[in-house]
Amino acid sequence: MARLGGKSISRAAVLVAGLTAVSTLLGFLRDVVIAAIFGAGAELDAYLVAQGLMNIVLGLVAYAMARSATPVVSREAAVEDGNCRGHTGFDVAFTLTMVVLGIGGVVMAIFAGPVASLLAPGFDAETTATAATLTRIVLVATVLVAGTDLLAALAQSHGRFAWASLQGVPFNLIMIAAAGLFGPRYGIAALAVGFVVGSGARLLLQLPPLRSLGTRVRPRLQLKDPGFREIAVLVPAMLVGSAVGNVNTLVDRAVGSTLEEGAITALSYGWRLVNLPEQLLIASLLVPLYPAISASVRDLTELRRLVNRGLSVTVTILVPLCVVLAVAAEPLVEVAFGRGAFSPEDIEATATAVLWYAPALLALGIRQVVVSTAYALGDARAPVVISVLAMVVNVVGDILLAPVMGVAGIALATSASLVLAAVANAWLLRSRHDGVNLREAFVLLLRAALLAAVAGAVGVVLASLVAGPALMTSVVVVFGVCGTYALGLVVLRAPEGRVPLDMLRAARRR
Repeated sequence: MARLGGKSISRAAVLVAGLTAVSTLLGFLRDVVIAAIFGAGAELDAYLVAQGLMNIVLGLVAYAMARSATPVVSREAAVEDGNCRGHTGFDVAFTLTMVVLGIGGVVMAIFAGPVASLLAPGFDAETTATAATLTRIVLVATVLVAGTDLLAALAQSHGRFAWASLQGVPFNLIMIAAAGLFGPRYGIAALAVGFVVGSGARLLLQLPPLRSLGTRVRPRLQLKDPGFREIAVLVPAMLVGSAVGNVNTLVDRAVGSTLEEGAITALSYGWRLVNLPEQLLIASLLVPLYPAISASVRDLTELRRLVNRGLSVTVTILVPLCVVLAVAAEPLVEVAFGRGAFSPEDIEATATAVLWYAPALLALGIRQVVVSTAYALGDARAPVVISVLAMVVNVVGDILLAPVMGVAGIALATSASLVLAAVANAWLLRSRHDGVNLREAFVLLLRAALLAAVAGAVGVVLASLVAGPALMTSVVVVFGVCGTYALGLVVLRAPEGRVPLDMLRAARRR
């Protein structure tokens, strides 16, 4: 596969963004249906904790192995002459991951009860028992999800992005059916079973691109293979990084279980609303960007250009959306989830989480760009050290702020930890690898802060003037804030103002 150039990345990013949009919007519809059926109560809290327990097993191995394999497979694919000759190192990594996760899933199922009590100390006995039962069901999906992540990474390393971007479609359709059709009759267990069935459908969707490439993944345990050794060098640090992210979520939910009933759901749904733009747009860009950076590690000029492009897209798209989320948190939550069993109290609690999570959206996007670059350069140690430091900030913040601020305190702790991680990772990428121009990044952020202040003021005025139905208020604020921000880019003649136009031109070419 030839190296992805700027135009190729734009076209791939637009393709991925379009396909991912379908999956992501279906995922959002899934959350809306689940909220309407179950509300923000003890049952849904238990289900979210069960998912967290599954992620202890999944996050410690699968994501880390997939991210570690991508740079190696991308470099191997870059020198192929059009024929995929297979990747022995990847085969070993895949086989080892399936074995480890299979064993880990069984062990976790045996101890699901005690672990649920430990990670949700505020649950009563009935809710704890529900969480343990749901955990044993969703653990079946561990191997399925891991296989999906690894096979998608293999296809993406060869420039095949479409099927991986569509994997959420069958999963979310199955989850919507499980919640809407079976939830009222069978309760929260319908979600857990739907999760397993949907995960199987996601895995099946990764097979067509591998067939078109003519490659087969074979069981291998050749631990001395050079390709696997290169992958294995990155895995330990990636494991810690994955574990840190899961620990943050688990601590958030553990502390949330000591607050009012439904606090975990409010935090989860608030985060999903805040994270929606990042999933819909920025993560789509990084899918083709990561292999391209991996293939460009020996060309510093090209690498810095790609990093700058990633940061420009991230800041240009996410800053006005952060302002929108902060200004119109409550009407947005009402539009998204305010129906069925989701009460006005649930809306208020979720809106509080959205308001305090809003800064985390930009921090998360920036961190993903710079951390992906560090991983591509083979430097996983620095991001992991920063992740551990950010985790400490998050955990201490949860413990200190939650008793005083409730849901807002937990969301604020998360935002603070992500901002710290984004700034520290960017500085280390510059100091260790000269991989980012800090001066250009600072000017970019300074310009964005100025425009955000002006756009935010416009949004507040518009929200107070409209004061109508939630949908009308949301639409007016979105157009007012984003329009003001875009006009500011034109007035300041900001170079990042060309980014949306580049993406539209790439869309027309597709």
